[in-house]
Amino acid sequence: MGPAMKLLLVAAVALIDADFRVLIAERPEGKQLAGMWEFPGGKVEFGERPEQTLIRELREELGIAVEEPCLAPLTFASHAYESFHLLMPLYACRRWNGFVQPLEGQRLKWVRPAELRNYPMPPADEPLIPALIELVGAGPSA
Repeated sequence: MGPAMKLLLVAAVALIDADFRVLIAERPEGKQLAGMWEFPGGKVEFGERPEQTLIRELREELGIAVEEPCLAPLTFASHAYESFHLLMPLYACRRWNGFVQPLEGQRLKWVRPAELRNYPMPPADEPLIPALIELVGAGPSA
């Protein structure tokens, strides 16, 4: 066994709109993995539960209010990066109050789950896509 790696707990959410699309955000310049697309969320702070993290992050990043019962655990990612191990629960959310806005200058896109692979994502996010495709389906047929 190598040296003990720091475990980083990050909560993420798949916001699903009425058209069965999922919201992704582009990591801004200057941040690690800049230019990659990810699900909204953030680091779980000390003393916080993942659901509280998402309620806080969604308010700060997107200006929407989410209630805890609307956050349904969907799947999780466990990924070893070079300097830490990431554990990331992914929740699904179909109901929120307010309008999604990019409050931190990030680019946002509503994307069908089947098209998520067309956007470069961090390695930890990619394994989450099949669960979303299964949950939402390919979307309404054309």
